[in-house]
Amino acid sequence: MPRNPLEEAGRALRTLGDRLRESAGPEGEWLADQLERLQPDRARPDEGKSMEELQAELDALVGLETVKEQVHALVAFLEVQALRKQGGLPEVATSQHLVFLGNPGTGKTTVARLLAQMYRAMGLLRRGHLVEVDRAGLVGQWVGSTALKTDRVIRRAVDGVLFIDEAYALASEHERLDFGPEAIETLLKRMEDLRERLIVIVAGYPRLMQRFLESNPGLRSRFAREIFFPDYSTQELLAITRAFVREHEYALGEGAEPTLEAVFGSAPRGEGFGNARFARTIFEQAVNMHALRLARAGLDRPSLAELQTLTEEDVRAAARMLGEEPLPEQAAGRSLFRRRRQNA
Repeated sequence: MPRNPLEEAGRALRTLGDRLRESAGPEGEWLADQLERLQPDRARPDEGKSMEELQAELDALVGLETVKEQVHALVAFLEVQALRKQGGLPEVATSQHLVFLGNPGTGKTTVARLLAQMYRAMGLLRRGHLVEVDRAGLVGQWVGSTALKTDRVIRRAVDGVLFIDEAYALASEHERLDFGPEAIETLLKRMEDLRERLIVIVAGYPRLMQRFLESNPGLRSRFAREIFFPDYSTQELLAITRAFVREHEYALGEGAEPTLEAVFGSAPRGEGFGNARFARTIFEQAVNMHALRLARAGLDRPSLAELQTLTEEDVRAAARMLGEEPLPEQAAGRSLFRRRRQNA
C-alpha cells in the first residue's frame, strides 16, 4: 500500500517535536508547539475517545467501585467549573494533581491512563497522554544530573499526565547521599511553571506514601486529593482471570474455577499481594502447564477442545510453581492450598 506523503510529513514533525520537548529546554518546547501547528490535518492524531466512551470504559473495570465514584465526582466538578467559567462566574481554585494509594496490581495505572484521556476530552490538556516513570527515571547518579533527568521526563509529559509509580522511593530515609529530594524540588518547581499544561499523579503503598508527602512542605499543598485503591476480592480476581481466559480464547475445564477460587481465597492480602498481577501470573502459569501437559501426552494433533481447555490440574500445577502447595485431599472442606513458608 503506497504511503501517504501527508501522513509521513506529520509523523516526522511529531517525532521531531517530541525530541525537542525532551531535550531542548523551553526554547525547544516553543519550537515543538510551532511544529505541531504545521502538521497537516490528516496527519494529526485523532481526537480520541469521547467522555461518554471513557466513562463507560471506567465503569466496565472489575471492582474499584469507590475509585469509580471518586473519579466521576472529580470529572463532574471539573465540568461544572468549566461551565461556571464560560458563564463569567469565578472558579474554585483547586489542585488537579492526585495521589493514588494502593497495593500493586489494583488498577492505578489503568485509571491514570483513563483520567489523562478524560482531561483531554474536557479540554484541560491538549494531548492527554500518560508518561509513566519511577525513581530510576528521575534520579541521576551524580550531583546535578537529577535535575536534568527529571526535567527531561517532565518535558515529555507536557500537555499530559506524569504518573510517578512508587513515588515514596524519592524520599528515602536511609541513604545520606541521596538525590531523590532534588527530583522532588525540580518536580515542584515545574508543576508550578506548567500548572496549566501538566498534571502529576504520584502512586504507591499507603503507608510509604504518607512519608513521601511529609518529606517536603510543598507536596501536601499540591497533592490535595487522594484516591485509595482497595485490594481485589476473591470473586473480583476470578472475574479478572475469566477475562484473561476469554481474551486469549481458552476455557476453564471442570474443577478449574473452584481451584482458582481456593488459590485466591487463601492468598494473604497486604503490601506483598499482587492483586490483578497475581491473577495474570496464575493464568500465564496455567497456560504453560497446559502446554507442558499436552507435550508430555505426545498428542500429534490435539483437538480444538484440548488446545483450549485449562484443567484443574493445570491450575494446581500453576499454583505450585508460584509457591502454593496443595493440601492433602483428606483436608476437604478447608482451603485447598496453603502458602509455603518464606524460609522453608
